[in-house]
Amino acid sequence: MDADDEAIGHEQARRLRATMVAAGIDRGRLWLSCFSIGGEVSELEVDAYLHHSLSLPPLQRDLLAQAANELVAAQAPPPAPYVDDLRGDRAPPRRDPAGTEHNVPVQDGDVLDRDAPGSPEH
Repeated sequence: MDADDEAIGHEQARRLRATMVAAGIDRGRLWLSCFSIGGEVSELEVDAYLHHSLSLPPLQRDLLAQAANELVAAQAPPPAPYVDDLRGDRAPPRRDPAGTEHNVPVQDGDVLDRDAPGSPEH
């Protein structure tokens, strides 16, 4: 591995770890997701990579990034619809990556109402 690839791997590991922390993804969950899409590194190797103690080949680093990105996408709420999405001639509601319907009703007292700055509680 040349010096440039080593520096890229170090930065990639740093950013992957930041993504994991921000999304609440633990090492075991990342490893399992990576393994399920063809990753060939052990959970111990993932841990060593995340702590800059082991260099991984670019393909394995990219599979870890893909696994993390898929896990983050699965946690995301459904997107807000555009007018065309809601027209009568459209197909039924799409599913998000987590498999939930996009027609969840909004009710009084939802998070939007409770956490909004300037709401009566604030």
